Amino acid sequence: MSSGVWETGLLAFTTFFATVSPIDVAALFAAMTMTASSGHKRAMAVKGVLIATGILLVFALFGKWLLSHLGITVAALRTAGGILLFLIALDMVFAKPFGGTSATEEEKEEGVQKEDISVFPLATPLIAGPGTMGAVILLTAEQDSYLIEAAVIAALLLVLAITLVCLLAAAKIQNFLGITGLNVVSRVIGVLLAALAVQFIFDGIRTSGLLPSVS
Repeated sequence: MSSGVWETGLLAFTTFFATVSPIDVAALFAAMTMTASSGHKRAMAVKGVLIATGILLVFALFGKWLLSHLGITVAALRTAGGILLFLIALDMVFAKPFGGTSATEEEKEEGVQKEDISVFPLATPLIAGPGTMGAVILLTAEQDSYLIEAAVIAALLLVLAITLVCLLAAAKIQNFLGITGLNVVSRVIGVLLAALAVQFIFDGIRTSGLLPSVS
């Protein structure tokens, strides 16, 4: 397998892991399902991940078609996606959610009151949030090789599988890491995502034709 496939797959995995943030999702899931039985928790976790997987695969498979019909260039998507991912990175670094990867306080409160949170807010917006949807379209729309596109989708499925594992062990993860541990992990991943976001913005501006090329 070529180095380009591995590099793209690693980039996609890092981006999806940051935007989905399986550990944070698991912590929220544990908080919202404290009174549910173990069997009900497992059922909601599996159902939520499956629904989120379906949503994100639709964006992965038809994102390029959607862009072409809306008249959006890949350069514009790179720039816009980079800005959105950068905002998510700031969210993670400073632990001040703005809604790009997490549910709002009203959504969390509604989720706590519901018996089944698998569709909302677990599947969306906690797992398949706007940041992850944008990243999926961004990383698949700019690929010309089916092999590289398959690597992106494989990275997405791997992150979703990790998310399912984290959800099934949500209470243990929350107890082991605690609030401080969760914030440390989130901040480290946020710094990496910020660098990736800036690179997306640079690439978008460079390929847009707005600036003269520098030899």
